[in-house]
Amino acid sequence: MTLTFEITQEWDGSPTGHDPIMITLSRSGNADSITMEVTAPFFNDPGNPGGEPGKPFWELWEYEVVEAFFLGEQDKYLEVEFCPHGQHIVLMLNVVNGVRNTIKTKLPLEFKAKINAEDKTWQGVAEIPLEYLPPKTSRFNAYAIHGSDKKRQYEALFPAPSGEHENPDFHRLQYFKTVDYNVLLPDNYQSKLWSEVE
Repeated sequence: MTLTFEITQEWDGSPTGHDPIMITLSRSGNADSITMEVTAPFFNDPGNPGGEPGKPFWELWEYEVVEAFFLGEQDKYLEVEFCPHGQHIVLMLNVVNGVRNTIKTKLPLEFKAKINAEDKTWQGVAEIPLEYLPPKTSRFNAYAIHGSDKKRQYEALFPAPSGEHENPDFHRLQYFKTVDYNVLLPDNYQSKLWSEVE
């Protein structure tokens, strides 16, 4: 089964002005991971971060990325970021008393990306271990960032209402929306990684 999403708006709901960013989530049989596929315009702005492709790269959000957030119970959530040049970063986070906490980061992940210079697009495929997903995952949001300085553009699958905020913040969990994870996750799914988190 597959879930498909298109990012067509900026963080505040205005149109992006370019082709949609496509994200699909799927899982085959009893696989212990979810496959995330990205097809997006390639802006090459900023350029290659310089890290080794297929490896975690800290502060990847300062570059050109597509991000996905998986939100579970008690404001526990997983953030994954993917760069057209092949780098990635994975973070486990939660919110306690209004304070955002990073629990784990730089978790290993299988990710490959390919740039098509001719039509200025890129494709990426990642295998996200079920173990990384928070308990009772139910809500989702996805984002994209590209551009430098004043041309920096922040885009969202489920944006904040226009005029509600002065600046983008992808960790506003109130704007995440419920998606049907039942097509992807086994009924008895439980994560040992998250069971260690209070």
